Amino acid sequence: MSKVDTKQTRELEAEIVTRLSALADPKTDAIRGVRREFSRRLAKAHRDLVMRLALRLTKRRDLILRIVAYELVQHHKQSFTSLKGRSLEELGQGLDSWIAVDTFACYLAGPAWREGQVSDVLIKRWARSKDRWWRRAALVSTVPLNSKARGGGGDQSRTLDICAMLVRDRDDMVVKALSWALRELVKRDPKSVREFLSKHEHELAPRVLREVNNKISFGLKNARRSGRQV
Repeated sequence: MSKVDTKQTRELEAEIVTRLSALADPKTDAIRGVRREFSRRLAKAHRDLVMRLALRLTKRRDLILRIVAYELVQHHKQSFTSLKGRSLEELGQGLDSWIAVDTFACYLAGPAWREGQVSDVLIKRWARSKDRWWRRAALVSTVPLNSKARGGGGDQSRTLDICAMLVRDRDDMVVKALSWALRELVKRDPKSVREFLSKHEHELAPRVLREVNNKISFGLKNARRSGRQV
């Protein structure tokens, strides 16, 4: 990167921060409006510029800036297709909330994994992490494999491999993500999920068993919302 590029990155960073700080009502639509404007301006920019900008935004440890950073990469084709294990982990440094993790995994890590840009080895390493947020990221990264809305075509093998690694984890953030991963796969392959539940019945958290069985039986994780008693 040249000095000019570095200066440009800093100027863009400062402008984004200023624009977001000036929002009278910082809700999702307003934030996304700012992000879309910068995506248009950066459409022809080199991926190095976009990636450096995204990294600078994530290092500010602000949730809104982190989400904007991930969306900038997601919507810049050259940047997204350049994602590899190292760049993903750099963008994921400092993950400290379920919102940040889920945005990272659904927008970047999961799709990159699905497209073959990163290996199963990387996601399994996250699943073995001592950090609860990386373990959650591993599970949520399976969602884009199976979600039609996120471009997934279904992948029960890789999904269940990651889920099996975390069946005994009792961290609440991981338990909730495990439930989500399995419920997403139910839409594609309910048979394989039933078999998984049966095999790991005595290892899985009660919440996972309850929510996933409800999804299989009633189409909802909480059956009472539909008026049914379980």
